Amino acid sequence: MRYVVTGAAGFIGSHLAEALAARGHEAVGIDCFTDYYNPALKEQNARGLDIRRLDLAEDALDFAGFDGVFHLAGQPGVRSFGDVFPLYVRQNVLATQRVLEAASAAGARVVFASSSSIYGEAERYPTPEETPPRPLSPYGITKLACEHLARAYGRSFGLDAVVLRYFNAYGPRQRPDMAFPRVVGALAGGRPFTLFGDGEQSRSFTYVLDVVEASILGMEKAAAGAVLNVGGGQEATMNEAIATLEEIAGRRLDLSREPAVPGDQRRTKADTTRIRAELGWEPRTTLDEGLRAQWEWATAVESRA
Repeated sequence: MRYVVTGAAGFIGSHLAEALAARGHEAVGIDCFTDYYNPALKEQNARGLDIRRLDLAEDALDFAGFDGVFHLAGQPGVRSFGDVFPLYVRQNVLATQRVLEAASAAGARVVFASSSSIYGEAERYPTPEETPPRPLSPYGITKLACEHLARAYGRSFGLDAVVLRYFNAYGPRQRPDMAFPRVVGALAGGRPFTLFGDGEQSRSFTYVLDVVEASILGMEKAAAGAVLNVGGGQEATMNEAIATLEEIAGRRLDLSREPAVPGDQRRTKADTTRIRAELGWEPRTTLDEGLRAQWEWATAVESRA
C-alpha cells in the first residue's frame, strides 16, 4: 500500500512511518519542520525516511495514487491561549481542511489523529467516545473542529475518514517540552524539575508503539466514520510516574511545584471498549516498561551528544 504520513518528522509520525516501511508499505512523509521545538530533533527523527518539506496550510497537496493518509501533523500543546491562537487555527484547522480536501479529491482514506483534549473535564471516567466534548484549551477546540470537518467531508463528499483520539502518548522521541522528557533530562543531569500542579493529575499514558499499532489497524480495519479512543490501560498520576522514573534512574528528583497550567485537564482515562471490539487492539506496554524504554533511549542519545 502507498500511504502519506503528515507530521512524519515528529514524535509519533516518525515511529509510524518506520513501522509502515517495516511492513512493506510505501510511506511518504510530509513535514514543514516548524520551530515549535528544535528542528534538529526532527531532522534526527527523519533520518532514513522519505519526507517532503511542505506546509499543509498553503502548499499544493496532491494525494493521487495513495491509498491512505495518516494525518498526524498539527500544532500541539494546551498552552494555546492568547496571541498564539491564530497559529493553532492555521496549523490545525486550516491545514486539516486542506488535507481532507486533497484526500477527498484523490479518493484516499484518512486516519486523523485527534486528542483526548477534546473531552476536557469529562462527565465520566473511563470516558467513552459518546461523551459530550467540552475542551478546556484552544488546542482541544481546534482538534474538535477538525473532527467536525472530517465528518462534514464524509457526509458531503463521501470521504472515508477515521478519527482516533490519542490519550497522552509517550516514549522515545517524545517532544522535549513534555513532562516525561523533562523529568528524564532532570534526573540524568542532576537538574531541578518544576512540576505544574500538585502531581495528582492523572493520565491514560499510552506508549508510542501501541499508538502506532492502533493507527495502522484504524487504517486497515476501522469502519468509515469511526471515532475511537486510543488509550493506555493503566491510569497513573504524575506523582506515580515520577516515582517510577526515580526508581528506574536510581536517584531522587530535585522537585519544585508551580500552579497548574490553564487549560490542563485534571484527569484522562480512556474507555477502550469500542476499539478493542472493533479492531482487536489493546495496549500492550505497561507504564514501567514504557518509561524504561524512554529512559534508556534518552540516556543513550545524551551519551552520544
